[in-house]
Amino acid sequence: MTDLTRTEAATQPTNVQTSTERSSQMNPVTRLLISSVVILGLWQLVVVVFQMPSFILPAPAEVFLKLIERYDVLLKHTWVTAQEILLGLLLGLTMGLFFALQMLMFDPLKRWLLPILIASQAIPVFAIAPVLMLWLGYGIASKVVMAAIIIFFPVTTCCYDGLRNTPTGYLDLAKTMGASKWQLLRHIQLPAALPTLASGIRVAAVIAPIGAVVGEWVGSSEGLGYLMLQANARMIIDEMFAALFILAVLSISLYFITDKLLKKAIPWENQ
Repeated sequence: MTDLTRTEAATQPTNVQTSTERSSQMNPVTRLLISSVVILGLWQLVVVVFQMPSFILPAPAEVFLKLIERYDVLLKHTWVTAQEILLGLLLGLTMGLFFALQMLMFDPLKRWLLPILIASQAIPVFAIAPVLMLWLGYGIASKVVMAAIIIFFPVTTCCYDGLRNTPTGYLDLAKTMGASKWQLLRHIQLPAALPTLASGIRVAAVIAPIGAVVGEWVGSSEGLGYLMLQANARMIIDEMFAALFILAVLSISLYFITDKLLKKAIPWENQ
């Protein structure tokens, strides 16, 4: 019995390690599908157990039927929101990288820009949206700027921290070899900052849809946010959940695509 117990104890960690390795090696898409099935199952269970009326919480089947029934309308509004998110993400990344470089190259400028960075996050998004509608109108421009503002802070701070924390040994060696400021920035500081910047870009990809949808809520005639408000006002709750589902899929897809591109572009990120 003692030998058998020792044998089981010796093999148990190997089995645990094997299952852990299998879990870590599982395809992210597979994990996402499993999580989605679990969430849908719990959703259906809540509807059945608590007998939720469809005007409060529709069943998953009702939402998917609405997706098929209103496919053309949902696709039209999805395209509008996707444009706002992508353009806002591009604008926010450009602004963040530009201001991070300015703060690095002109140290006194940091004292002036830091309050602007803090204010961009301290003021609620809903408070900024009406002002942007007044200045830029109810078209796509106000939503793009809204998405850019909401990602401006994480991108700028991540990029600036990465540039500022470049190993001094690399910089000193390059300076002794006669490297200029531009050469230091291009060949040492920017490559060293890319892993930190990648973290900011991933965060930006997740929160950019928030800015676009908030802008649509405040004032718009198209987009998923607008569609959700209209469906809620007319008590078409399954359509509202269908728009919400598409928005979630859009956000998750944007994150995984961004993550995949960053891993290919920055192979030294995890080293």
